[in-house]
Amino acid sequence: MQVRIIAVGKIKERYLADGIAEYVRRLRPYTRLTISEIGDERRPPDPSPAQREQALDGEGKKILAALPSGSFAVALAIDGKSFSSESLATLLGKYEVGGTGTFAFIIGGDLGLSHDVLARCDLRLSLSPMTFTHPMARLILLEQVYRAFRILRGEPYHK
Repeated sequence: MQVRIIAVGKIKERYLADGIAEYVRRLRPYTRLTISEIGDERRPPDPSPAQREQALDGEGKKILAALPSGSFAVALAIDGKSFSSESLATLLGKYEVGGTGTFAFIIGGDLGLSHDVLARCDLRLSLSPMTFTHPMARLILLEQVYRAFRILRGEPYHK
């Protein structure tokens, strides 16, 4: 099984980039991981509702173009379902055993995700009821995916 993360925006903070690189390295023995960064749409600092919708639609089209066909798509969304680490491992394991080629996680930009992207997703996942920056969410997601693979393989993981 492959894991793909499709995320709007680039990581600008060095400490987050270092953390992300560490989890990408740790995941190599478990899965083929790719991260696709989608450029955020330009808009004024205080966009109108129409400009916000236009930006979301533009980002959504790029996200959908980067999403492999037949993949199990998971949108990170504040209104999504919360999972324990063990439950996330069980979900990944179910699709790994079932032969799903790609498990794709989608992280939107500061405006969220378009209706079209949310409609395409098989699941909405909430990392927490707390608010994180999108770059921080990417790091947390990678840590949880790494933890899930360790759980699936019966390897020790820090509780």
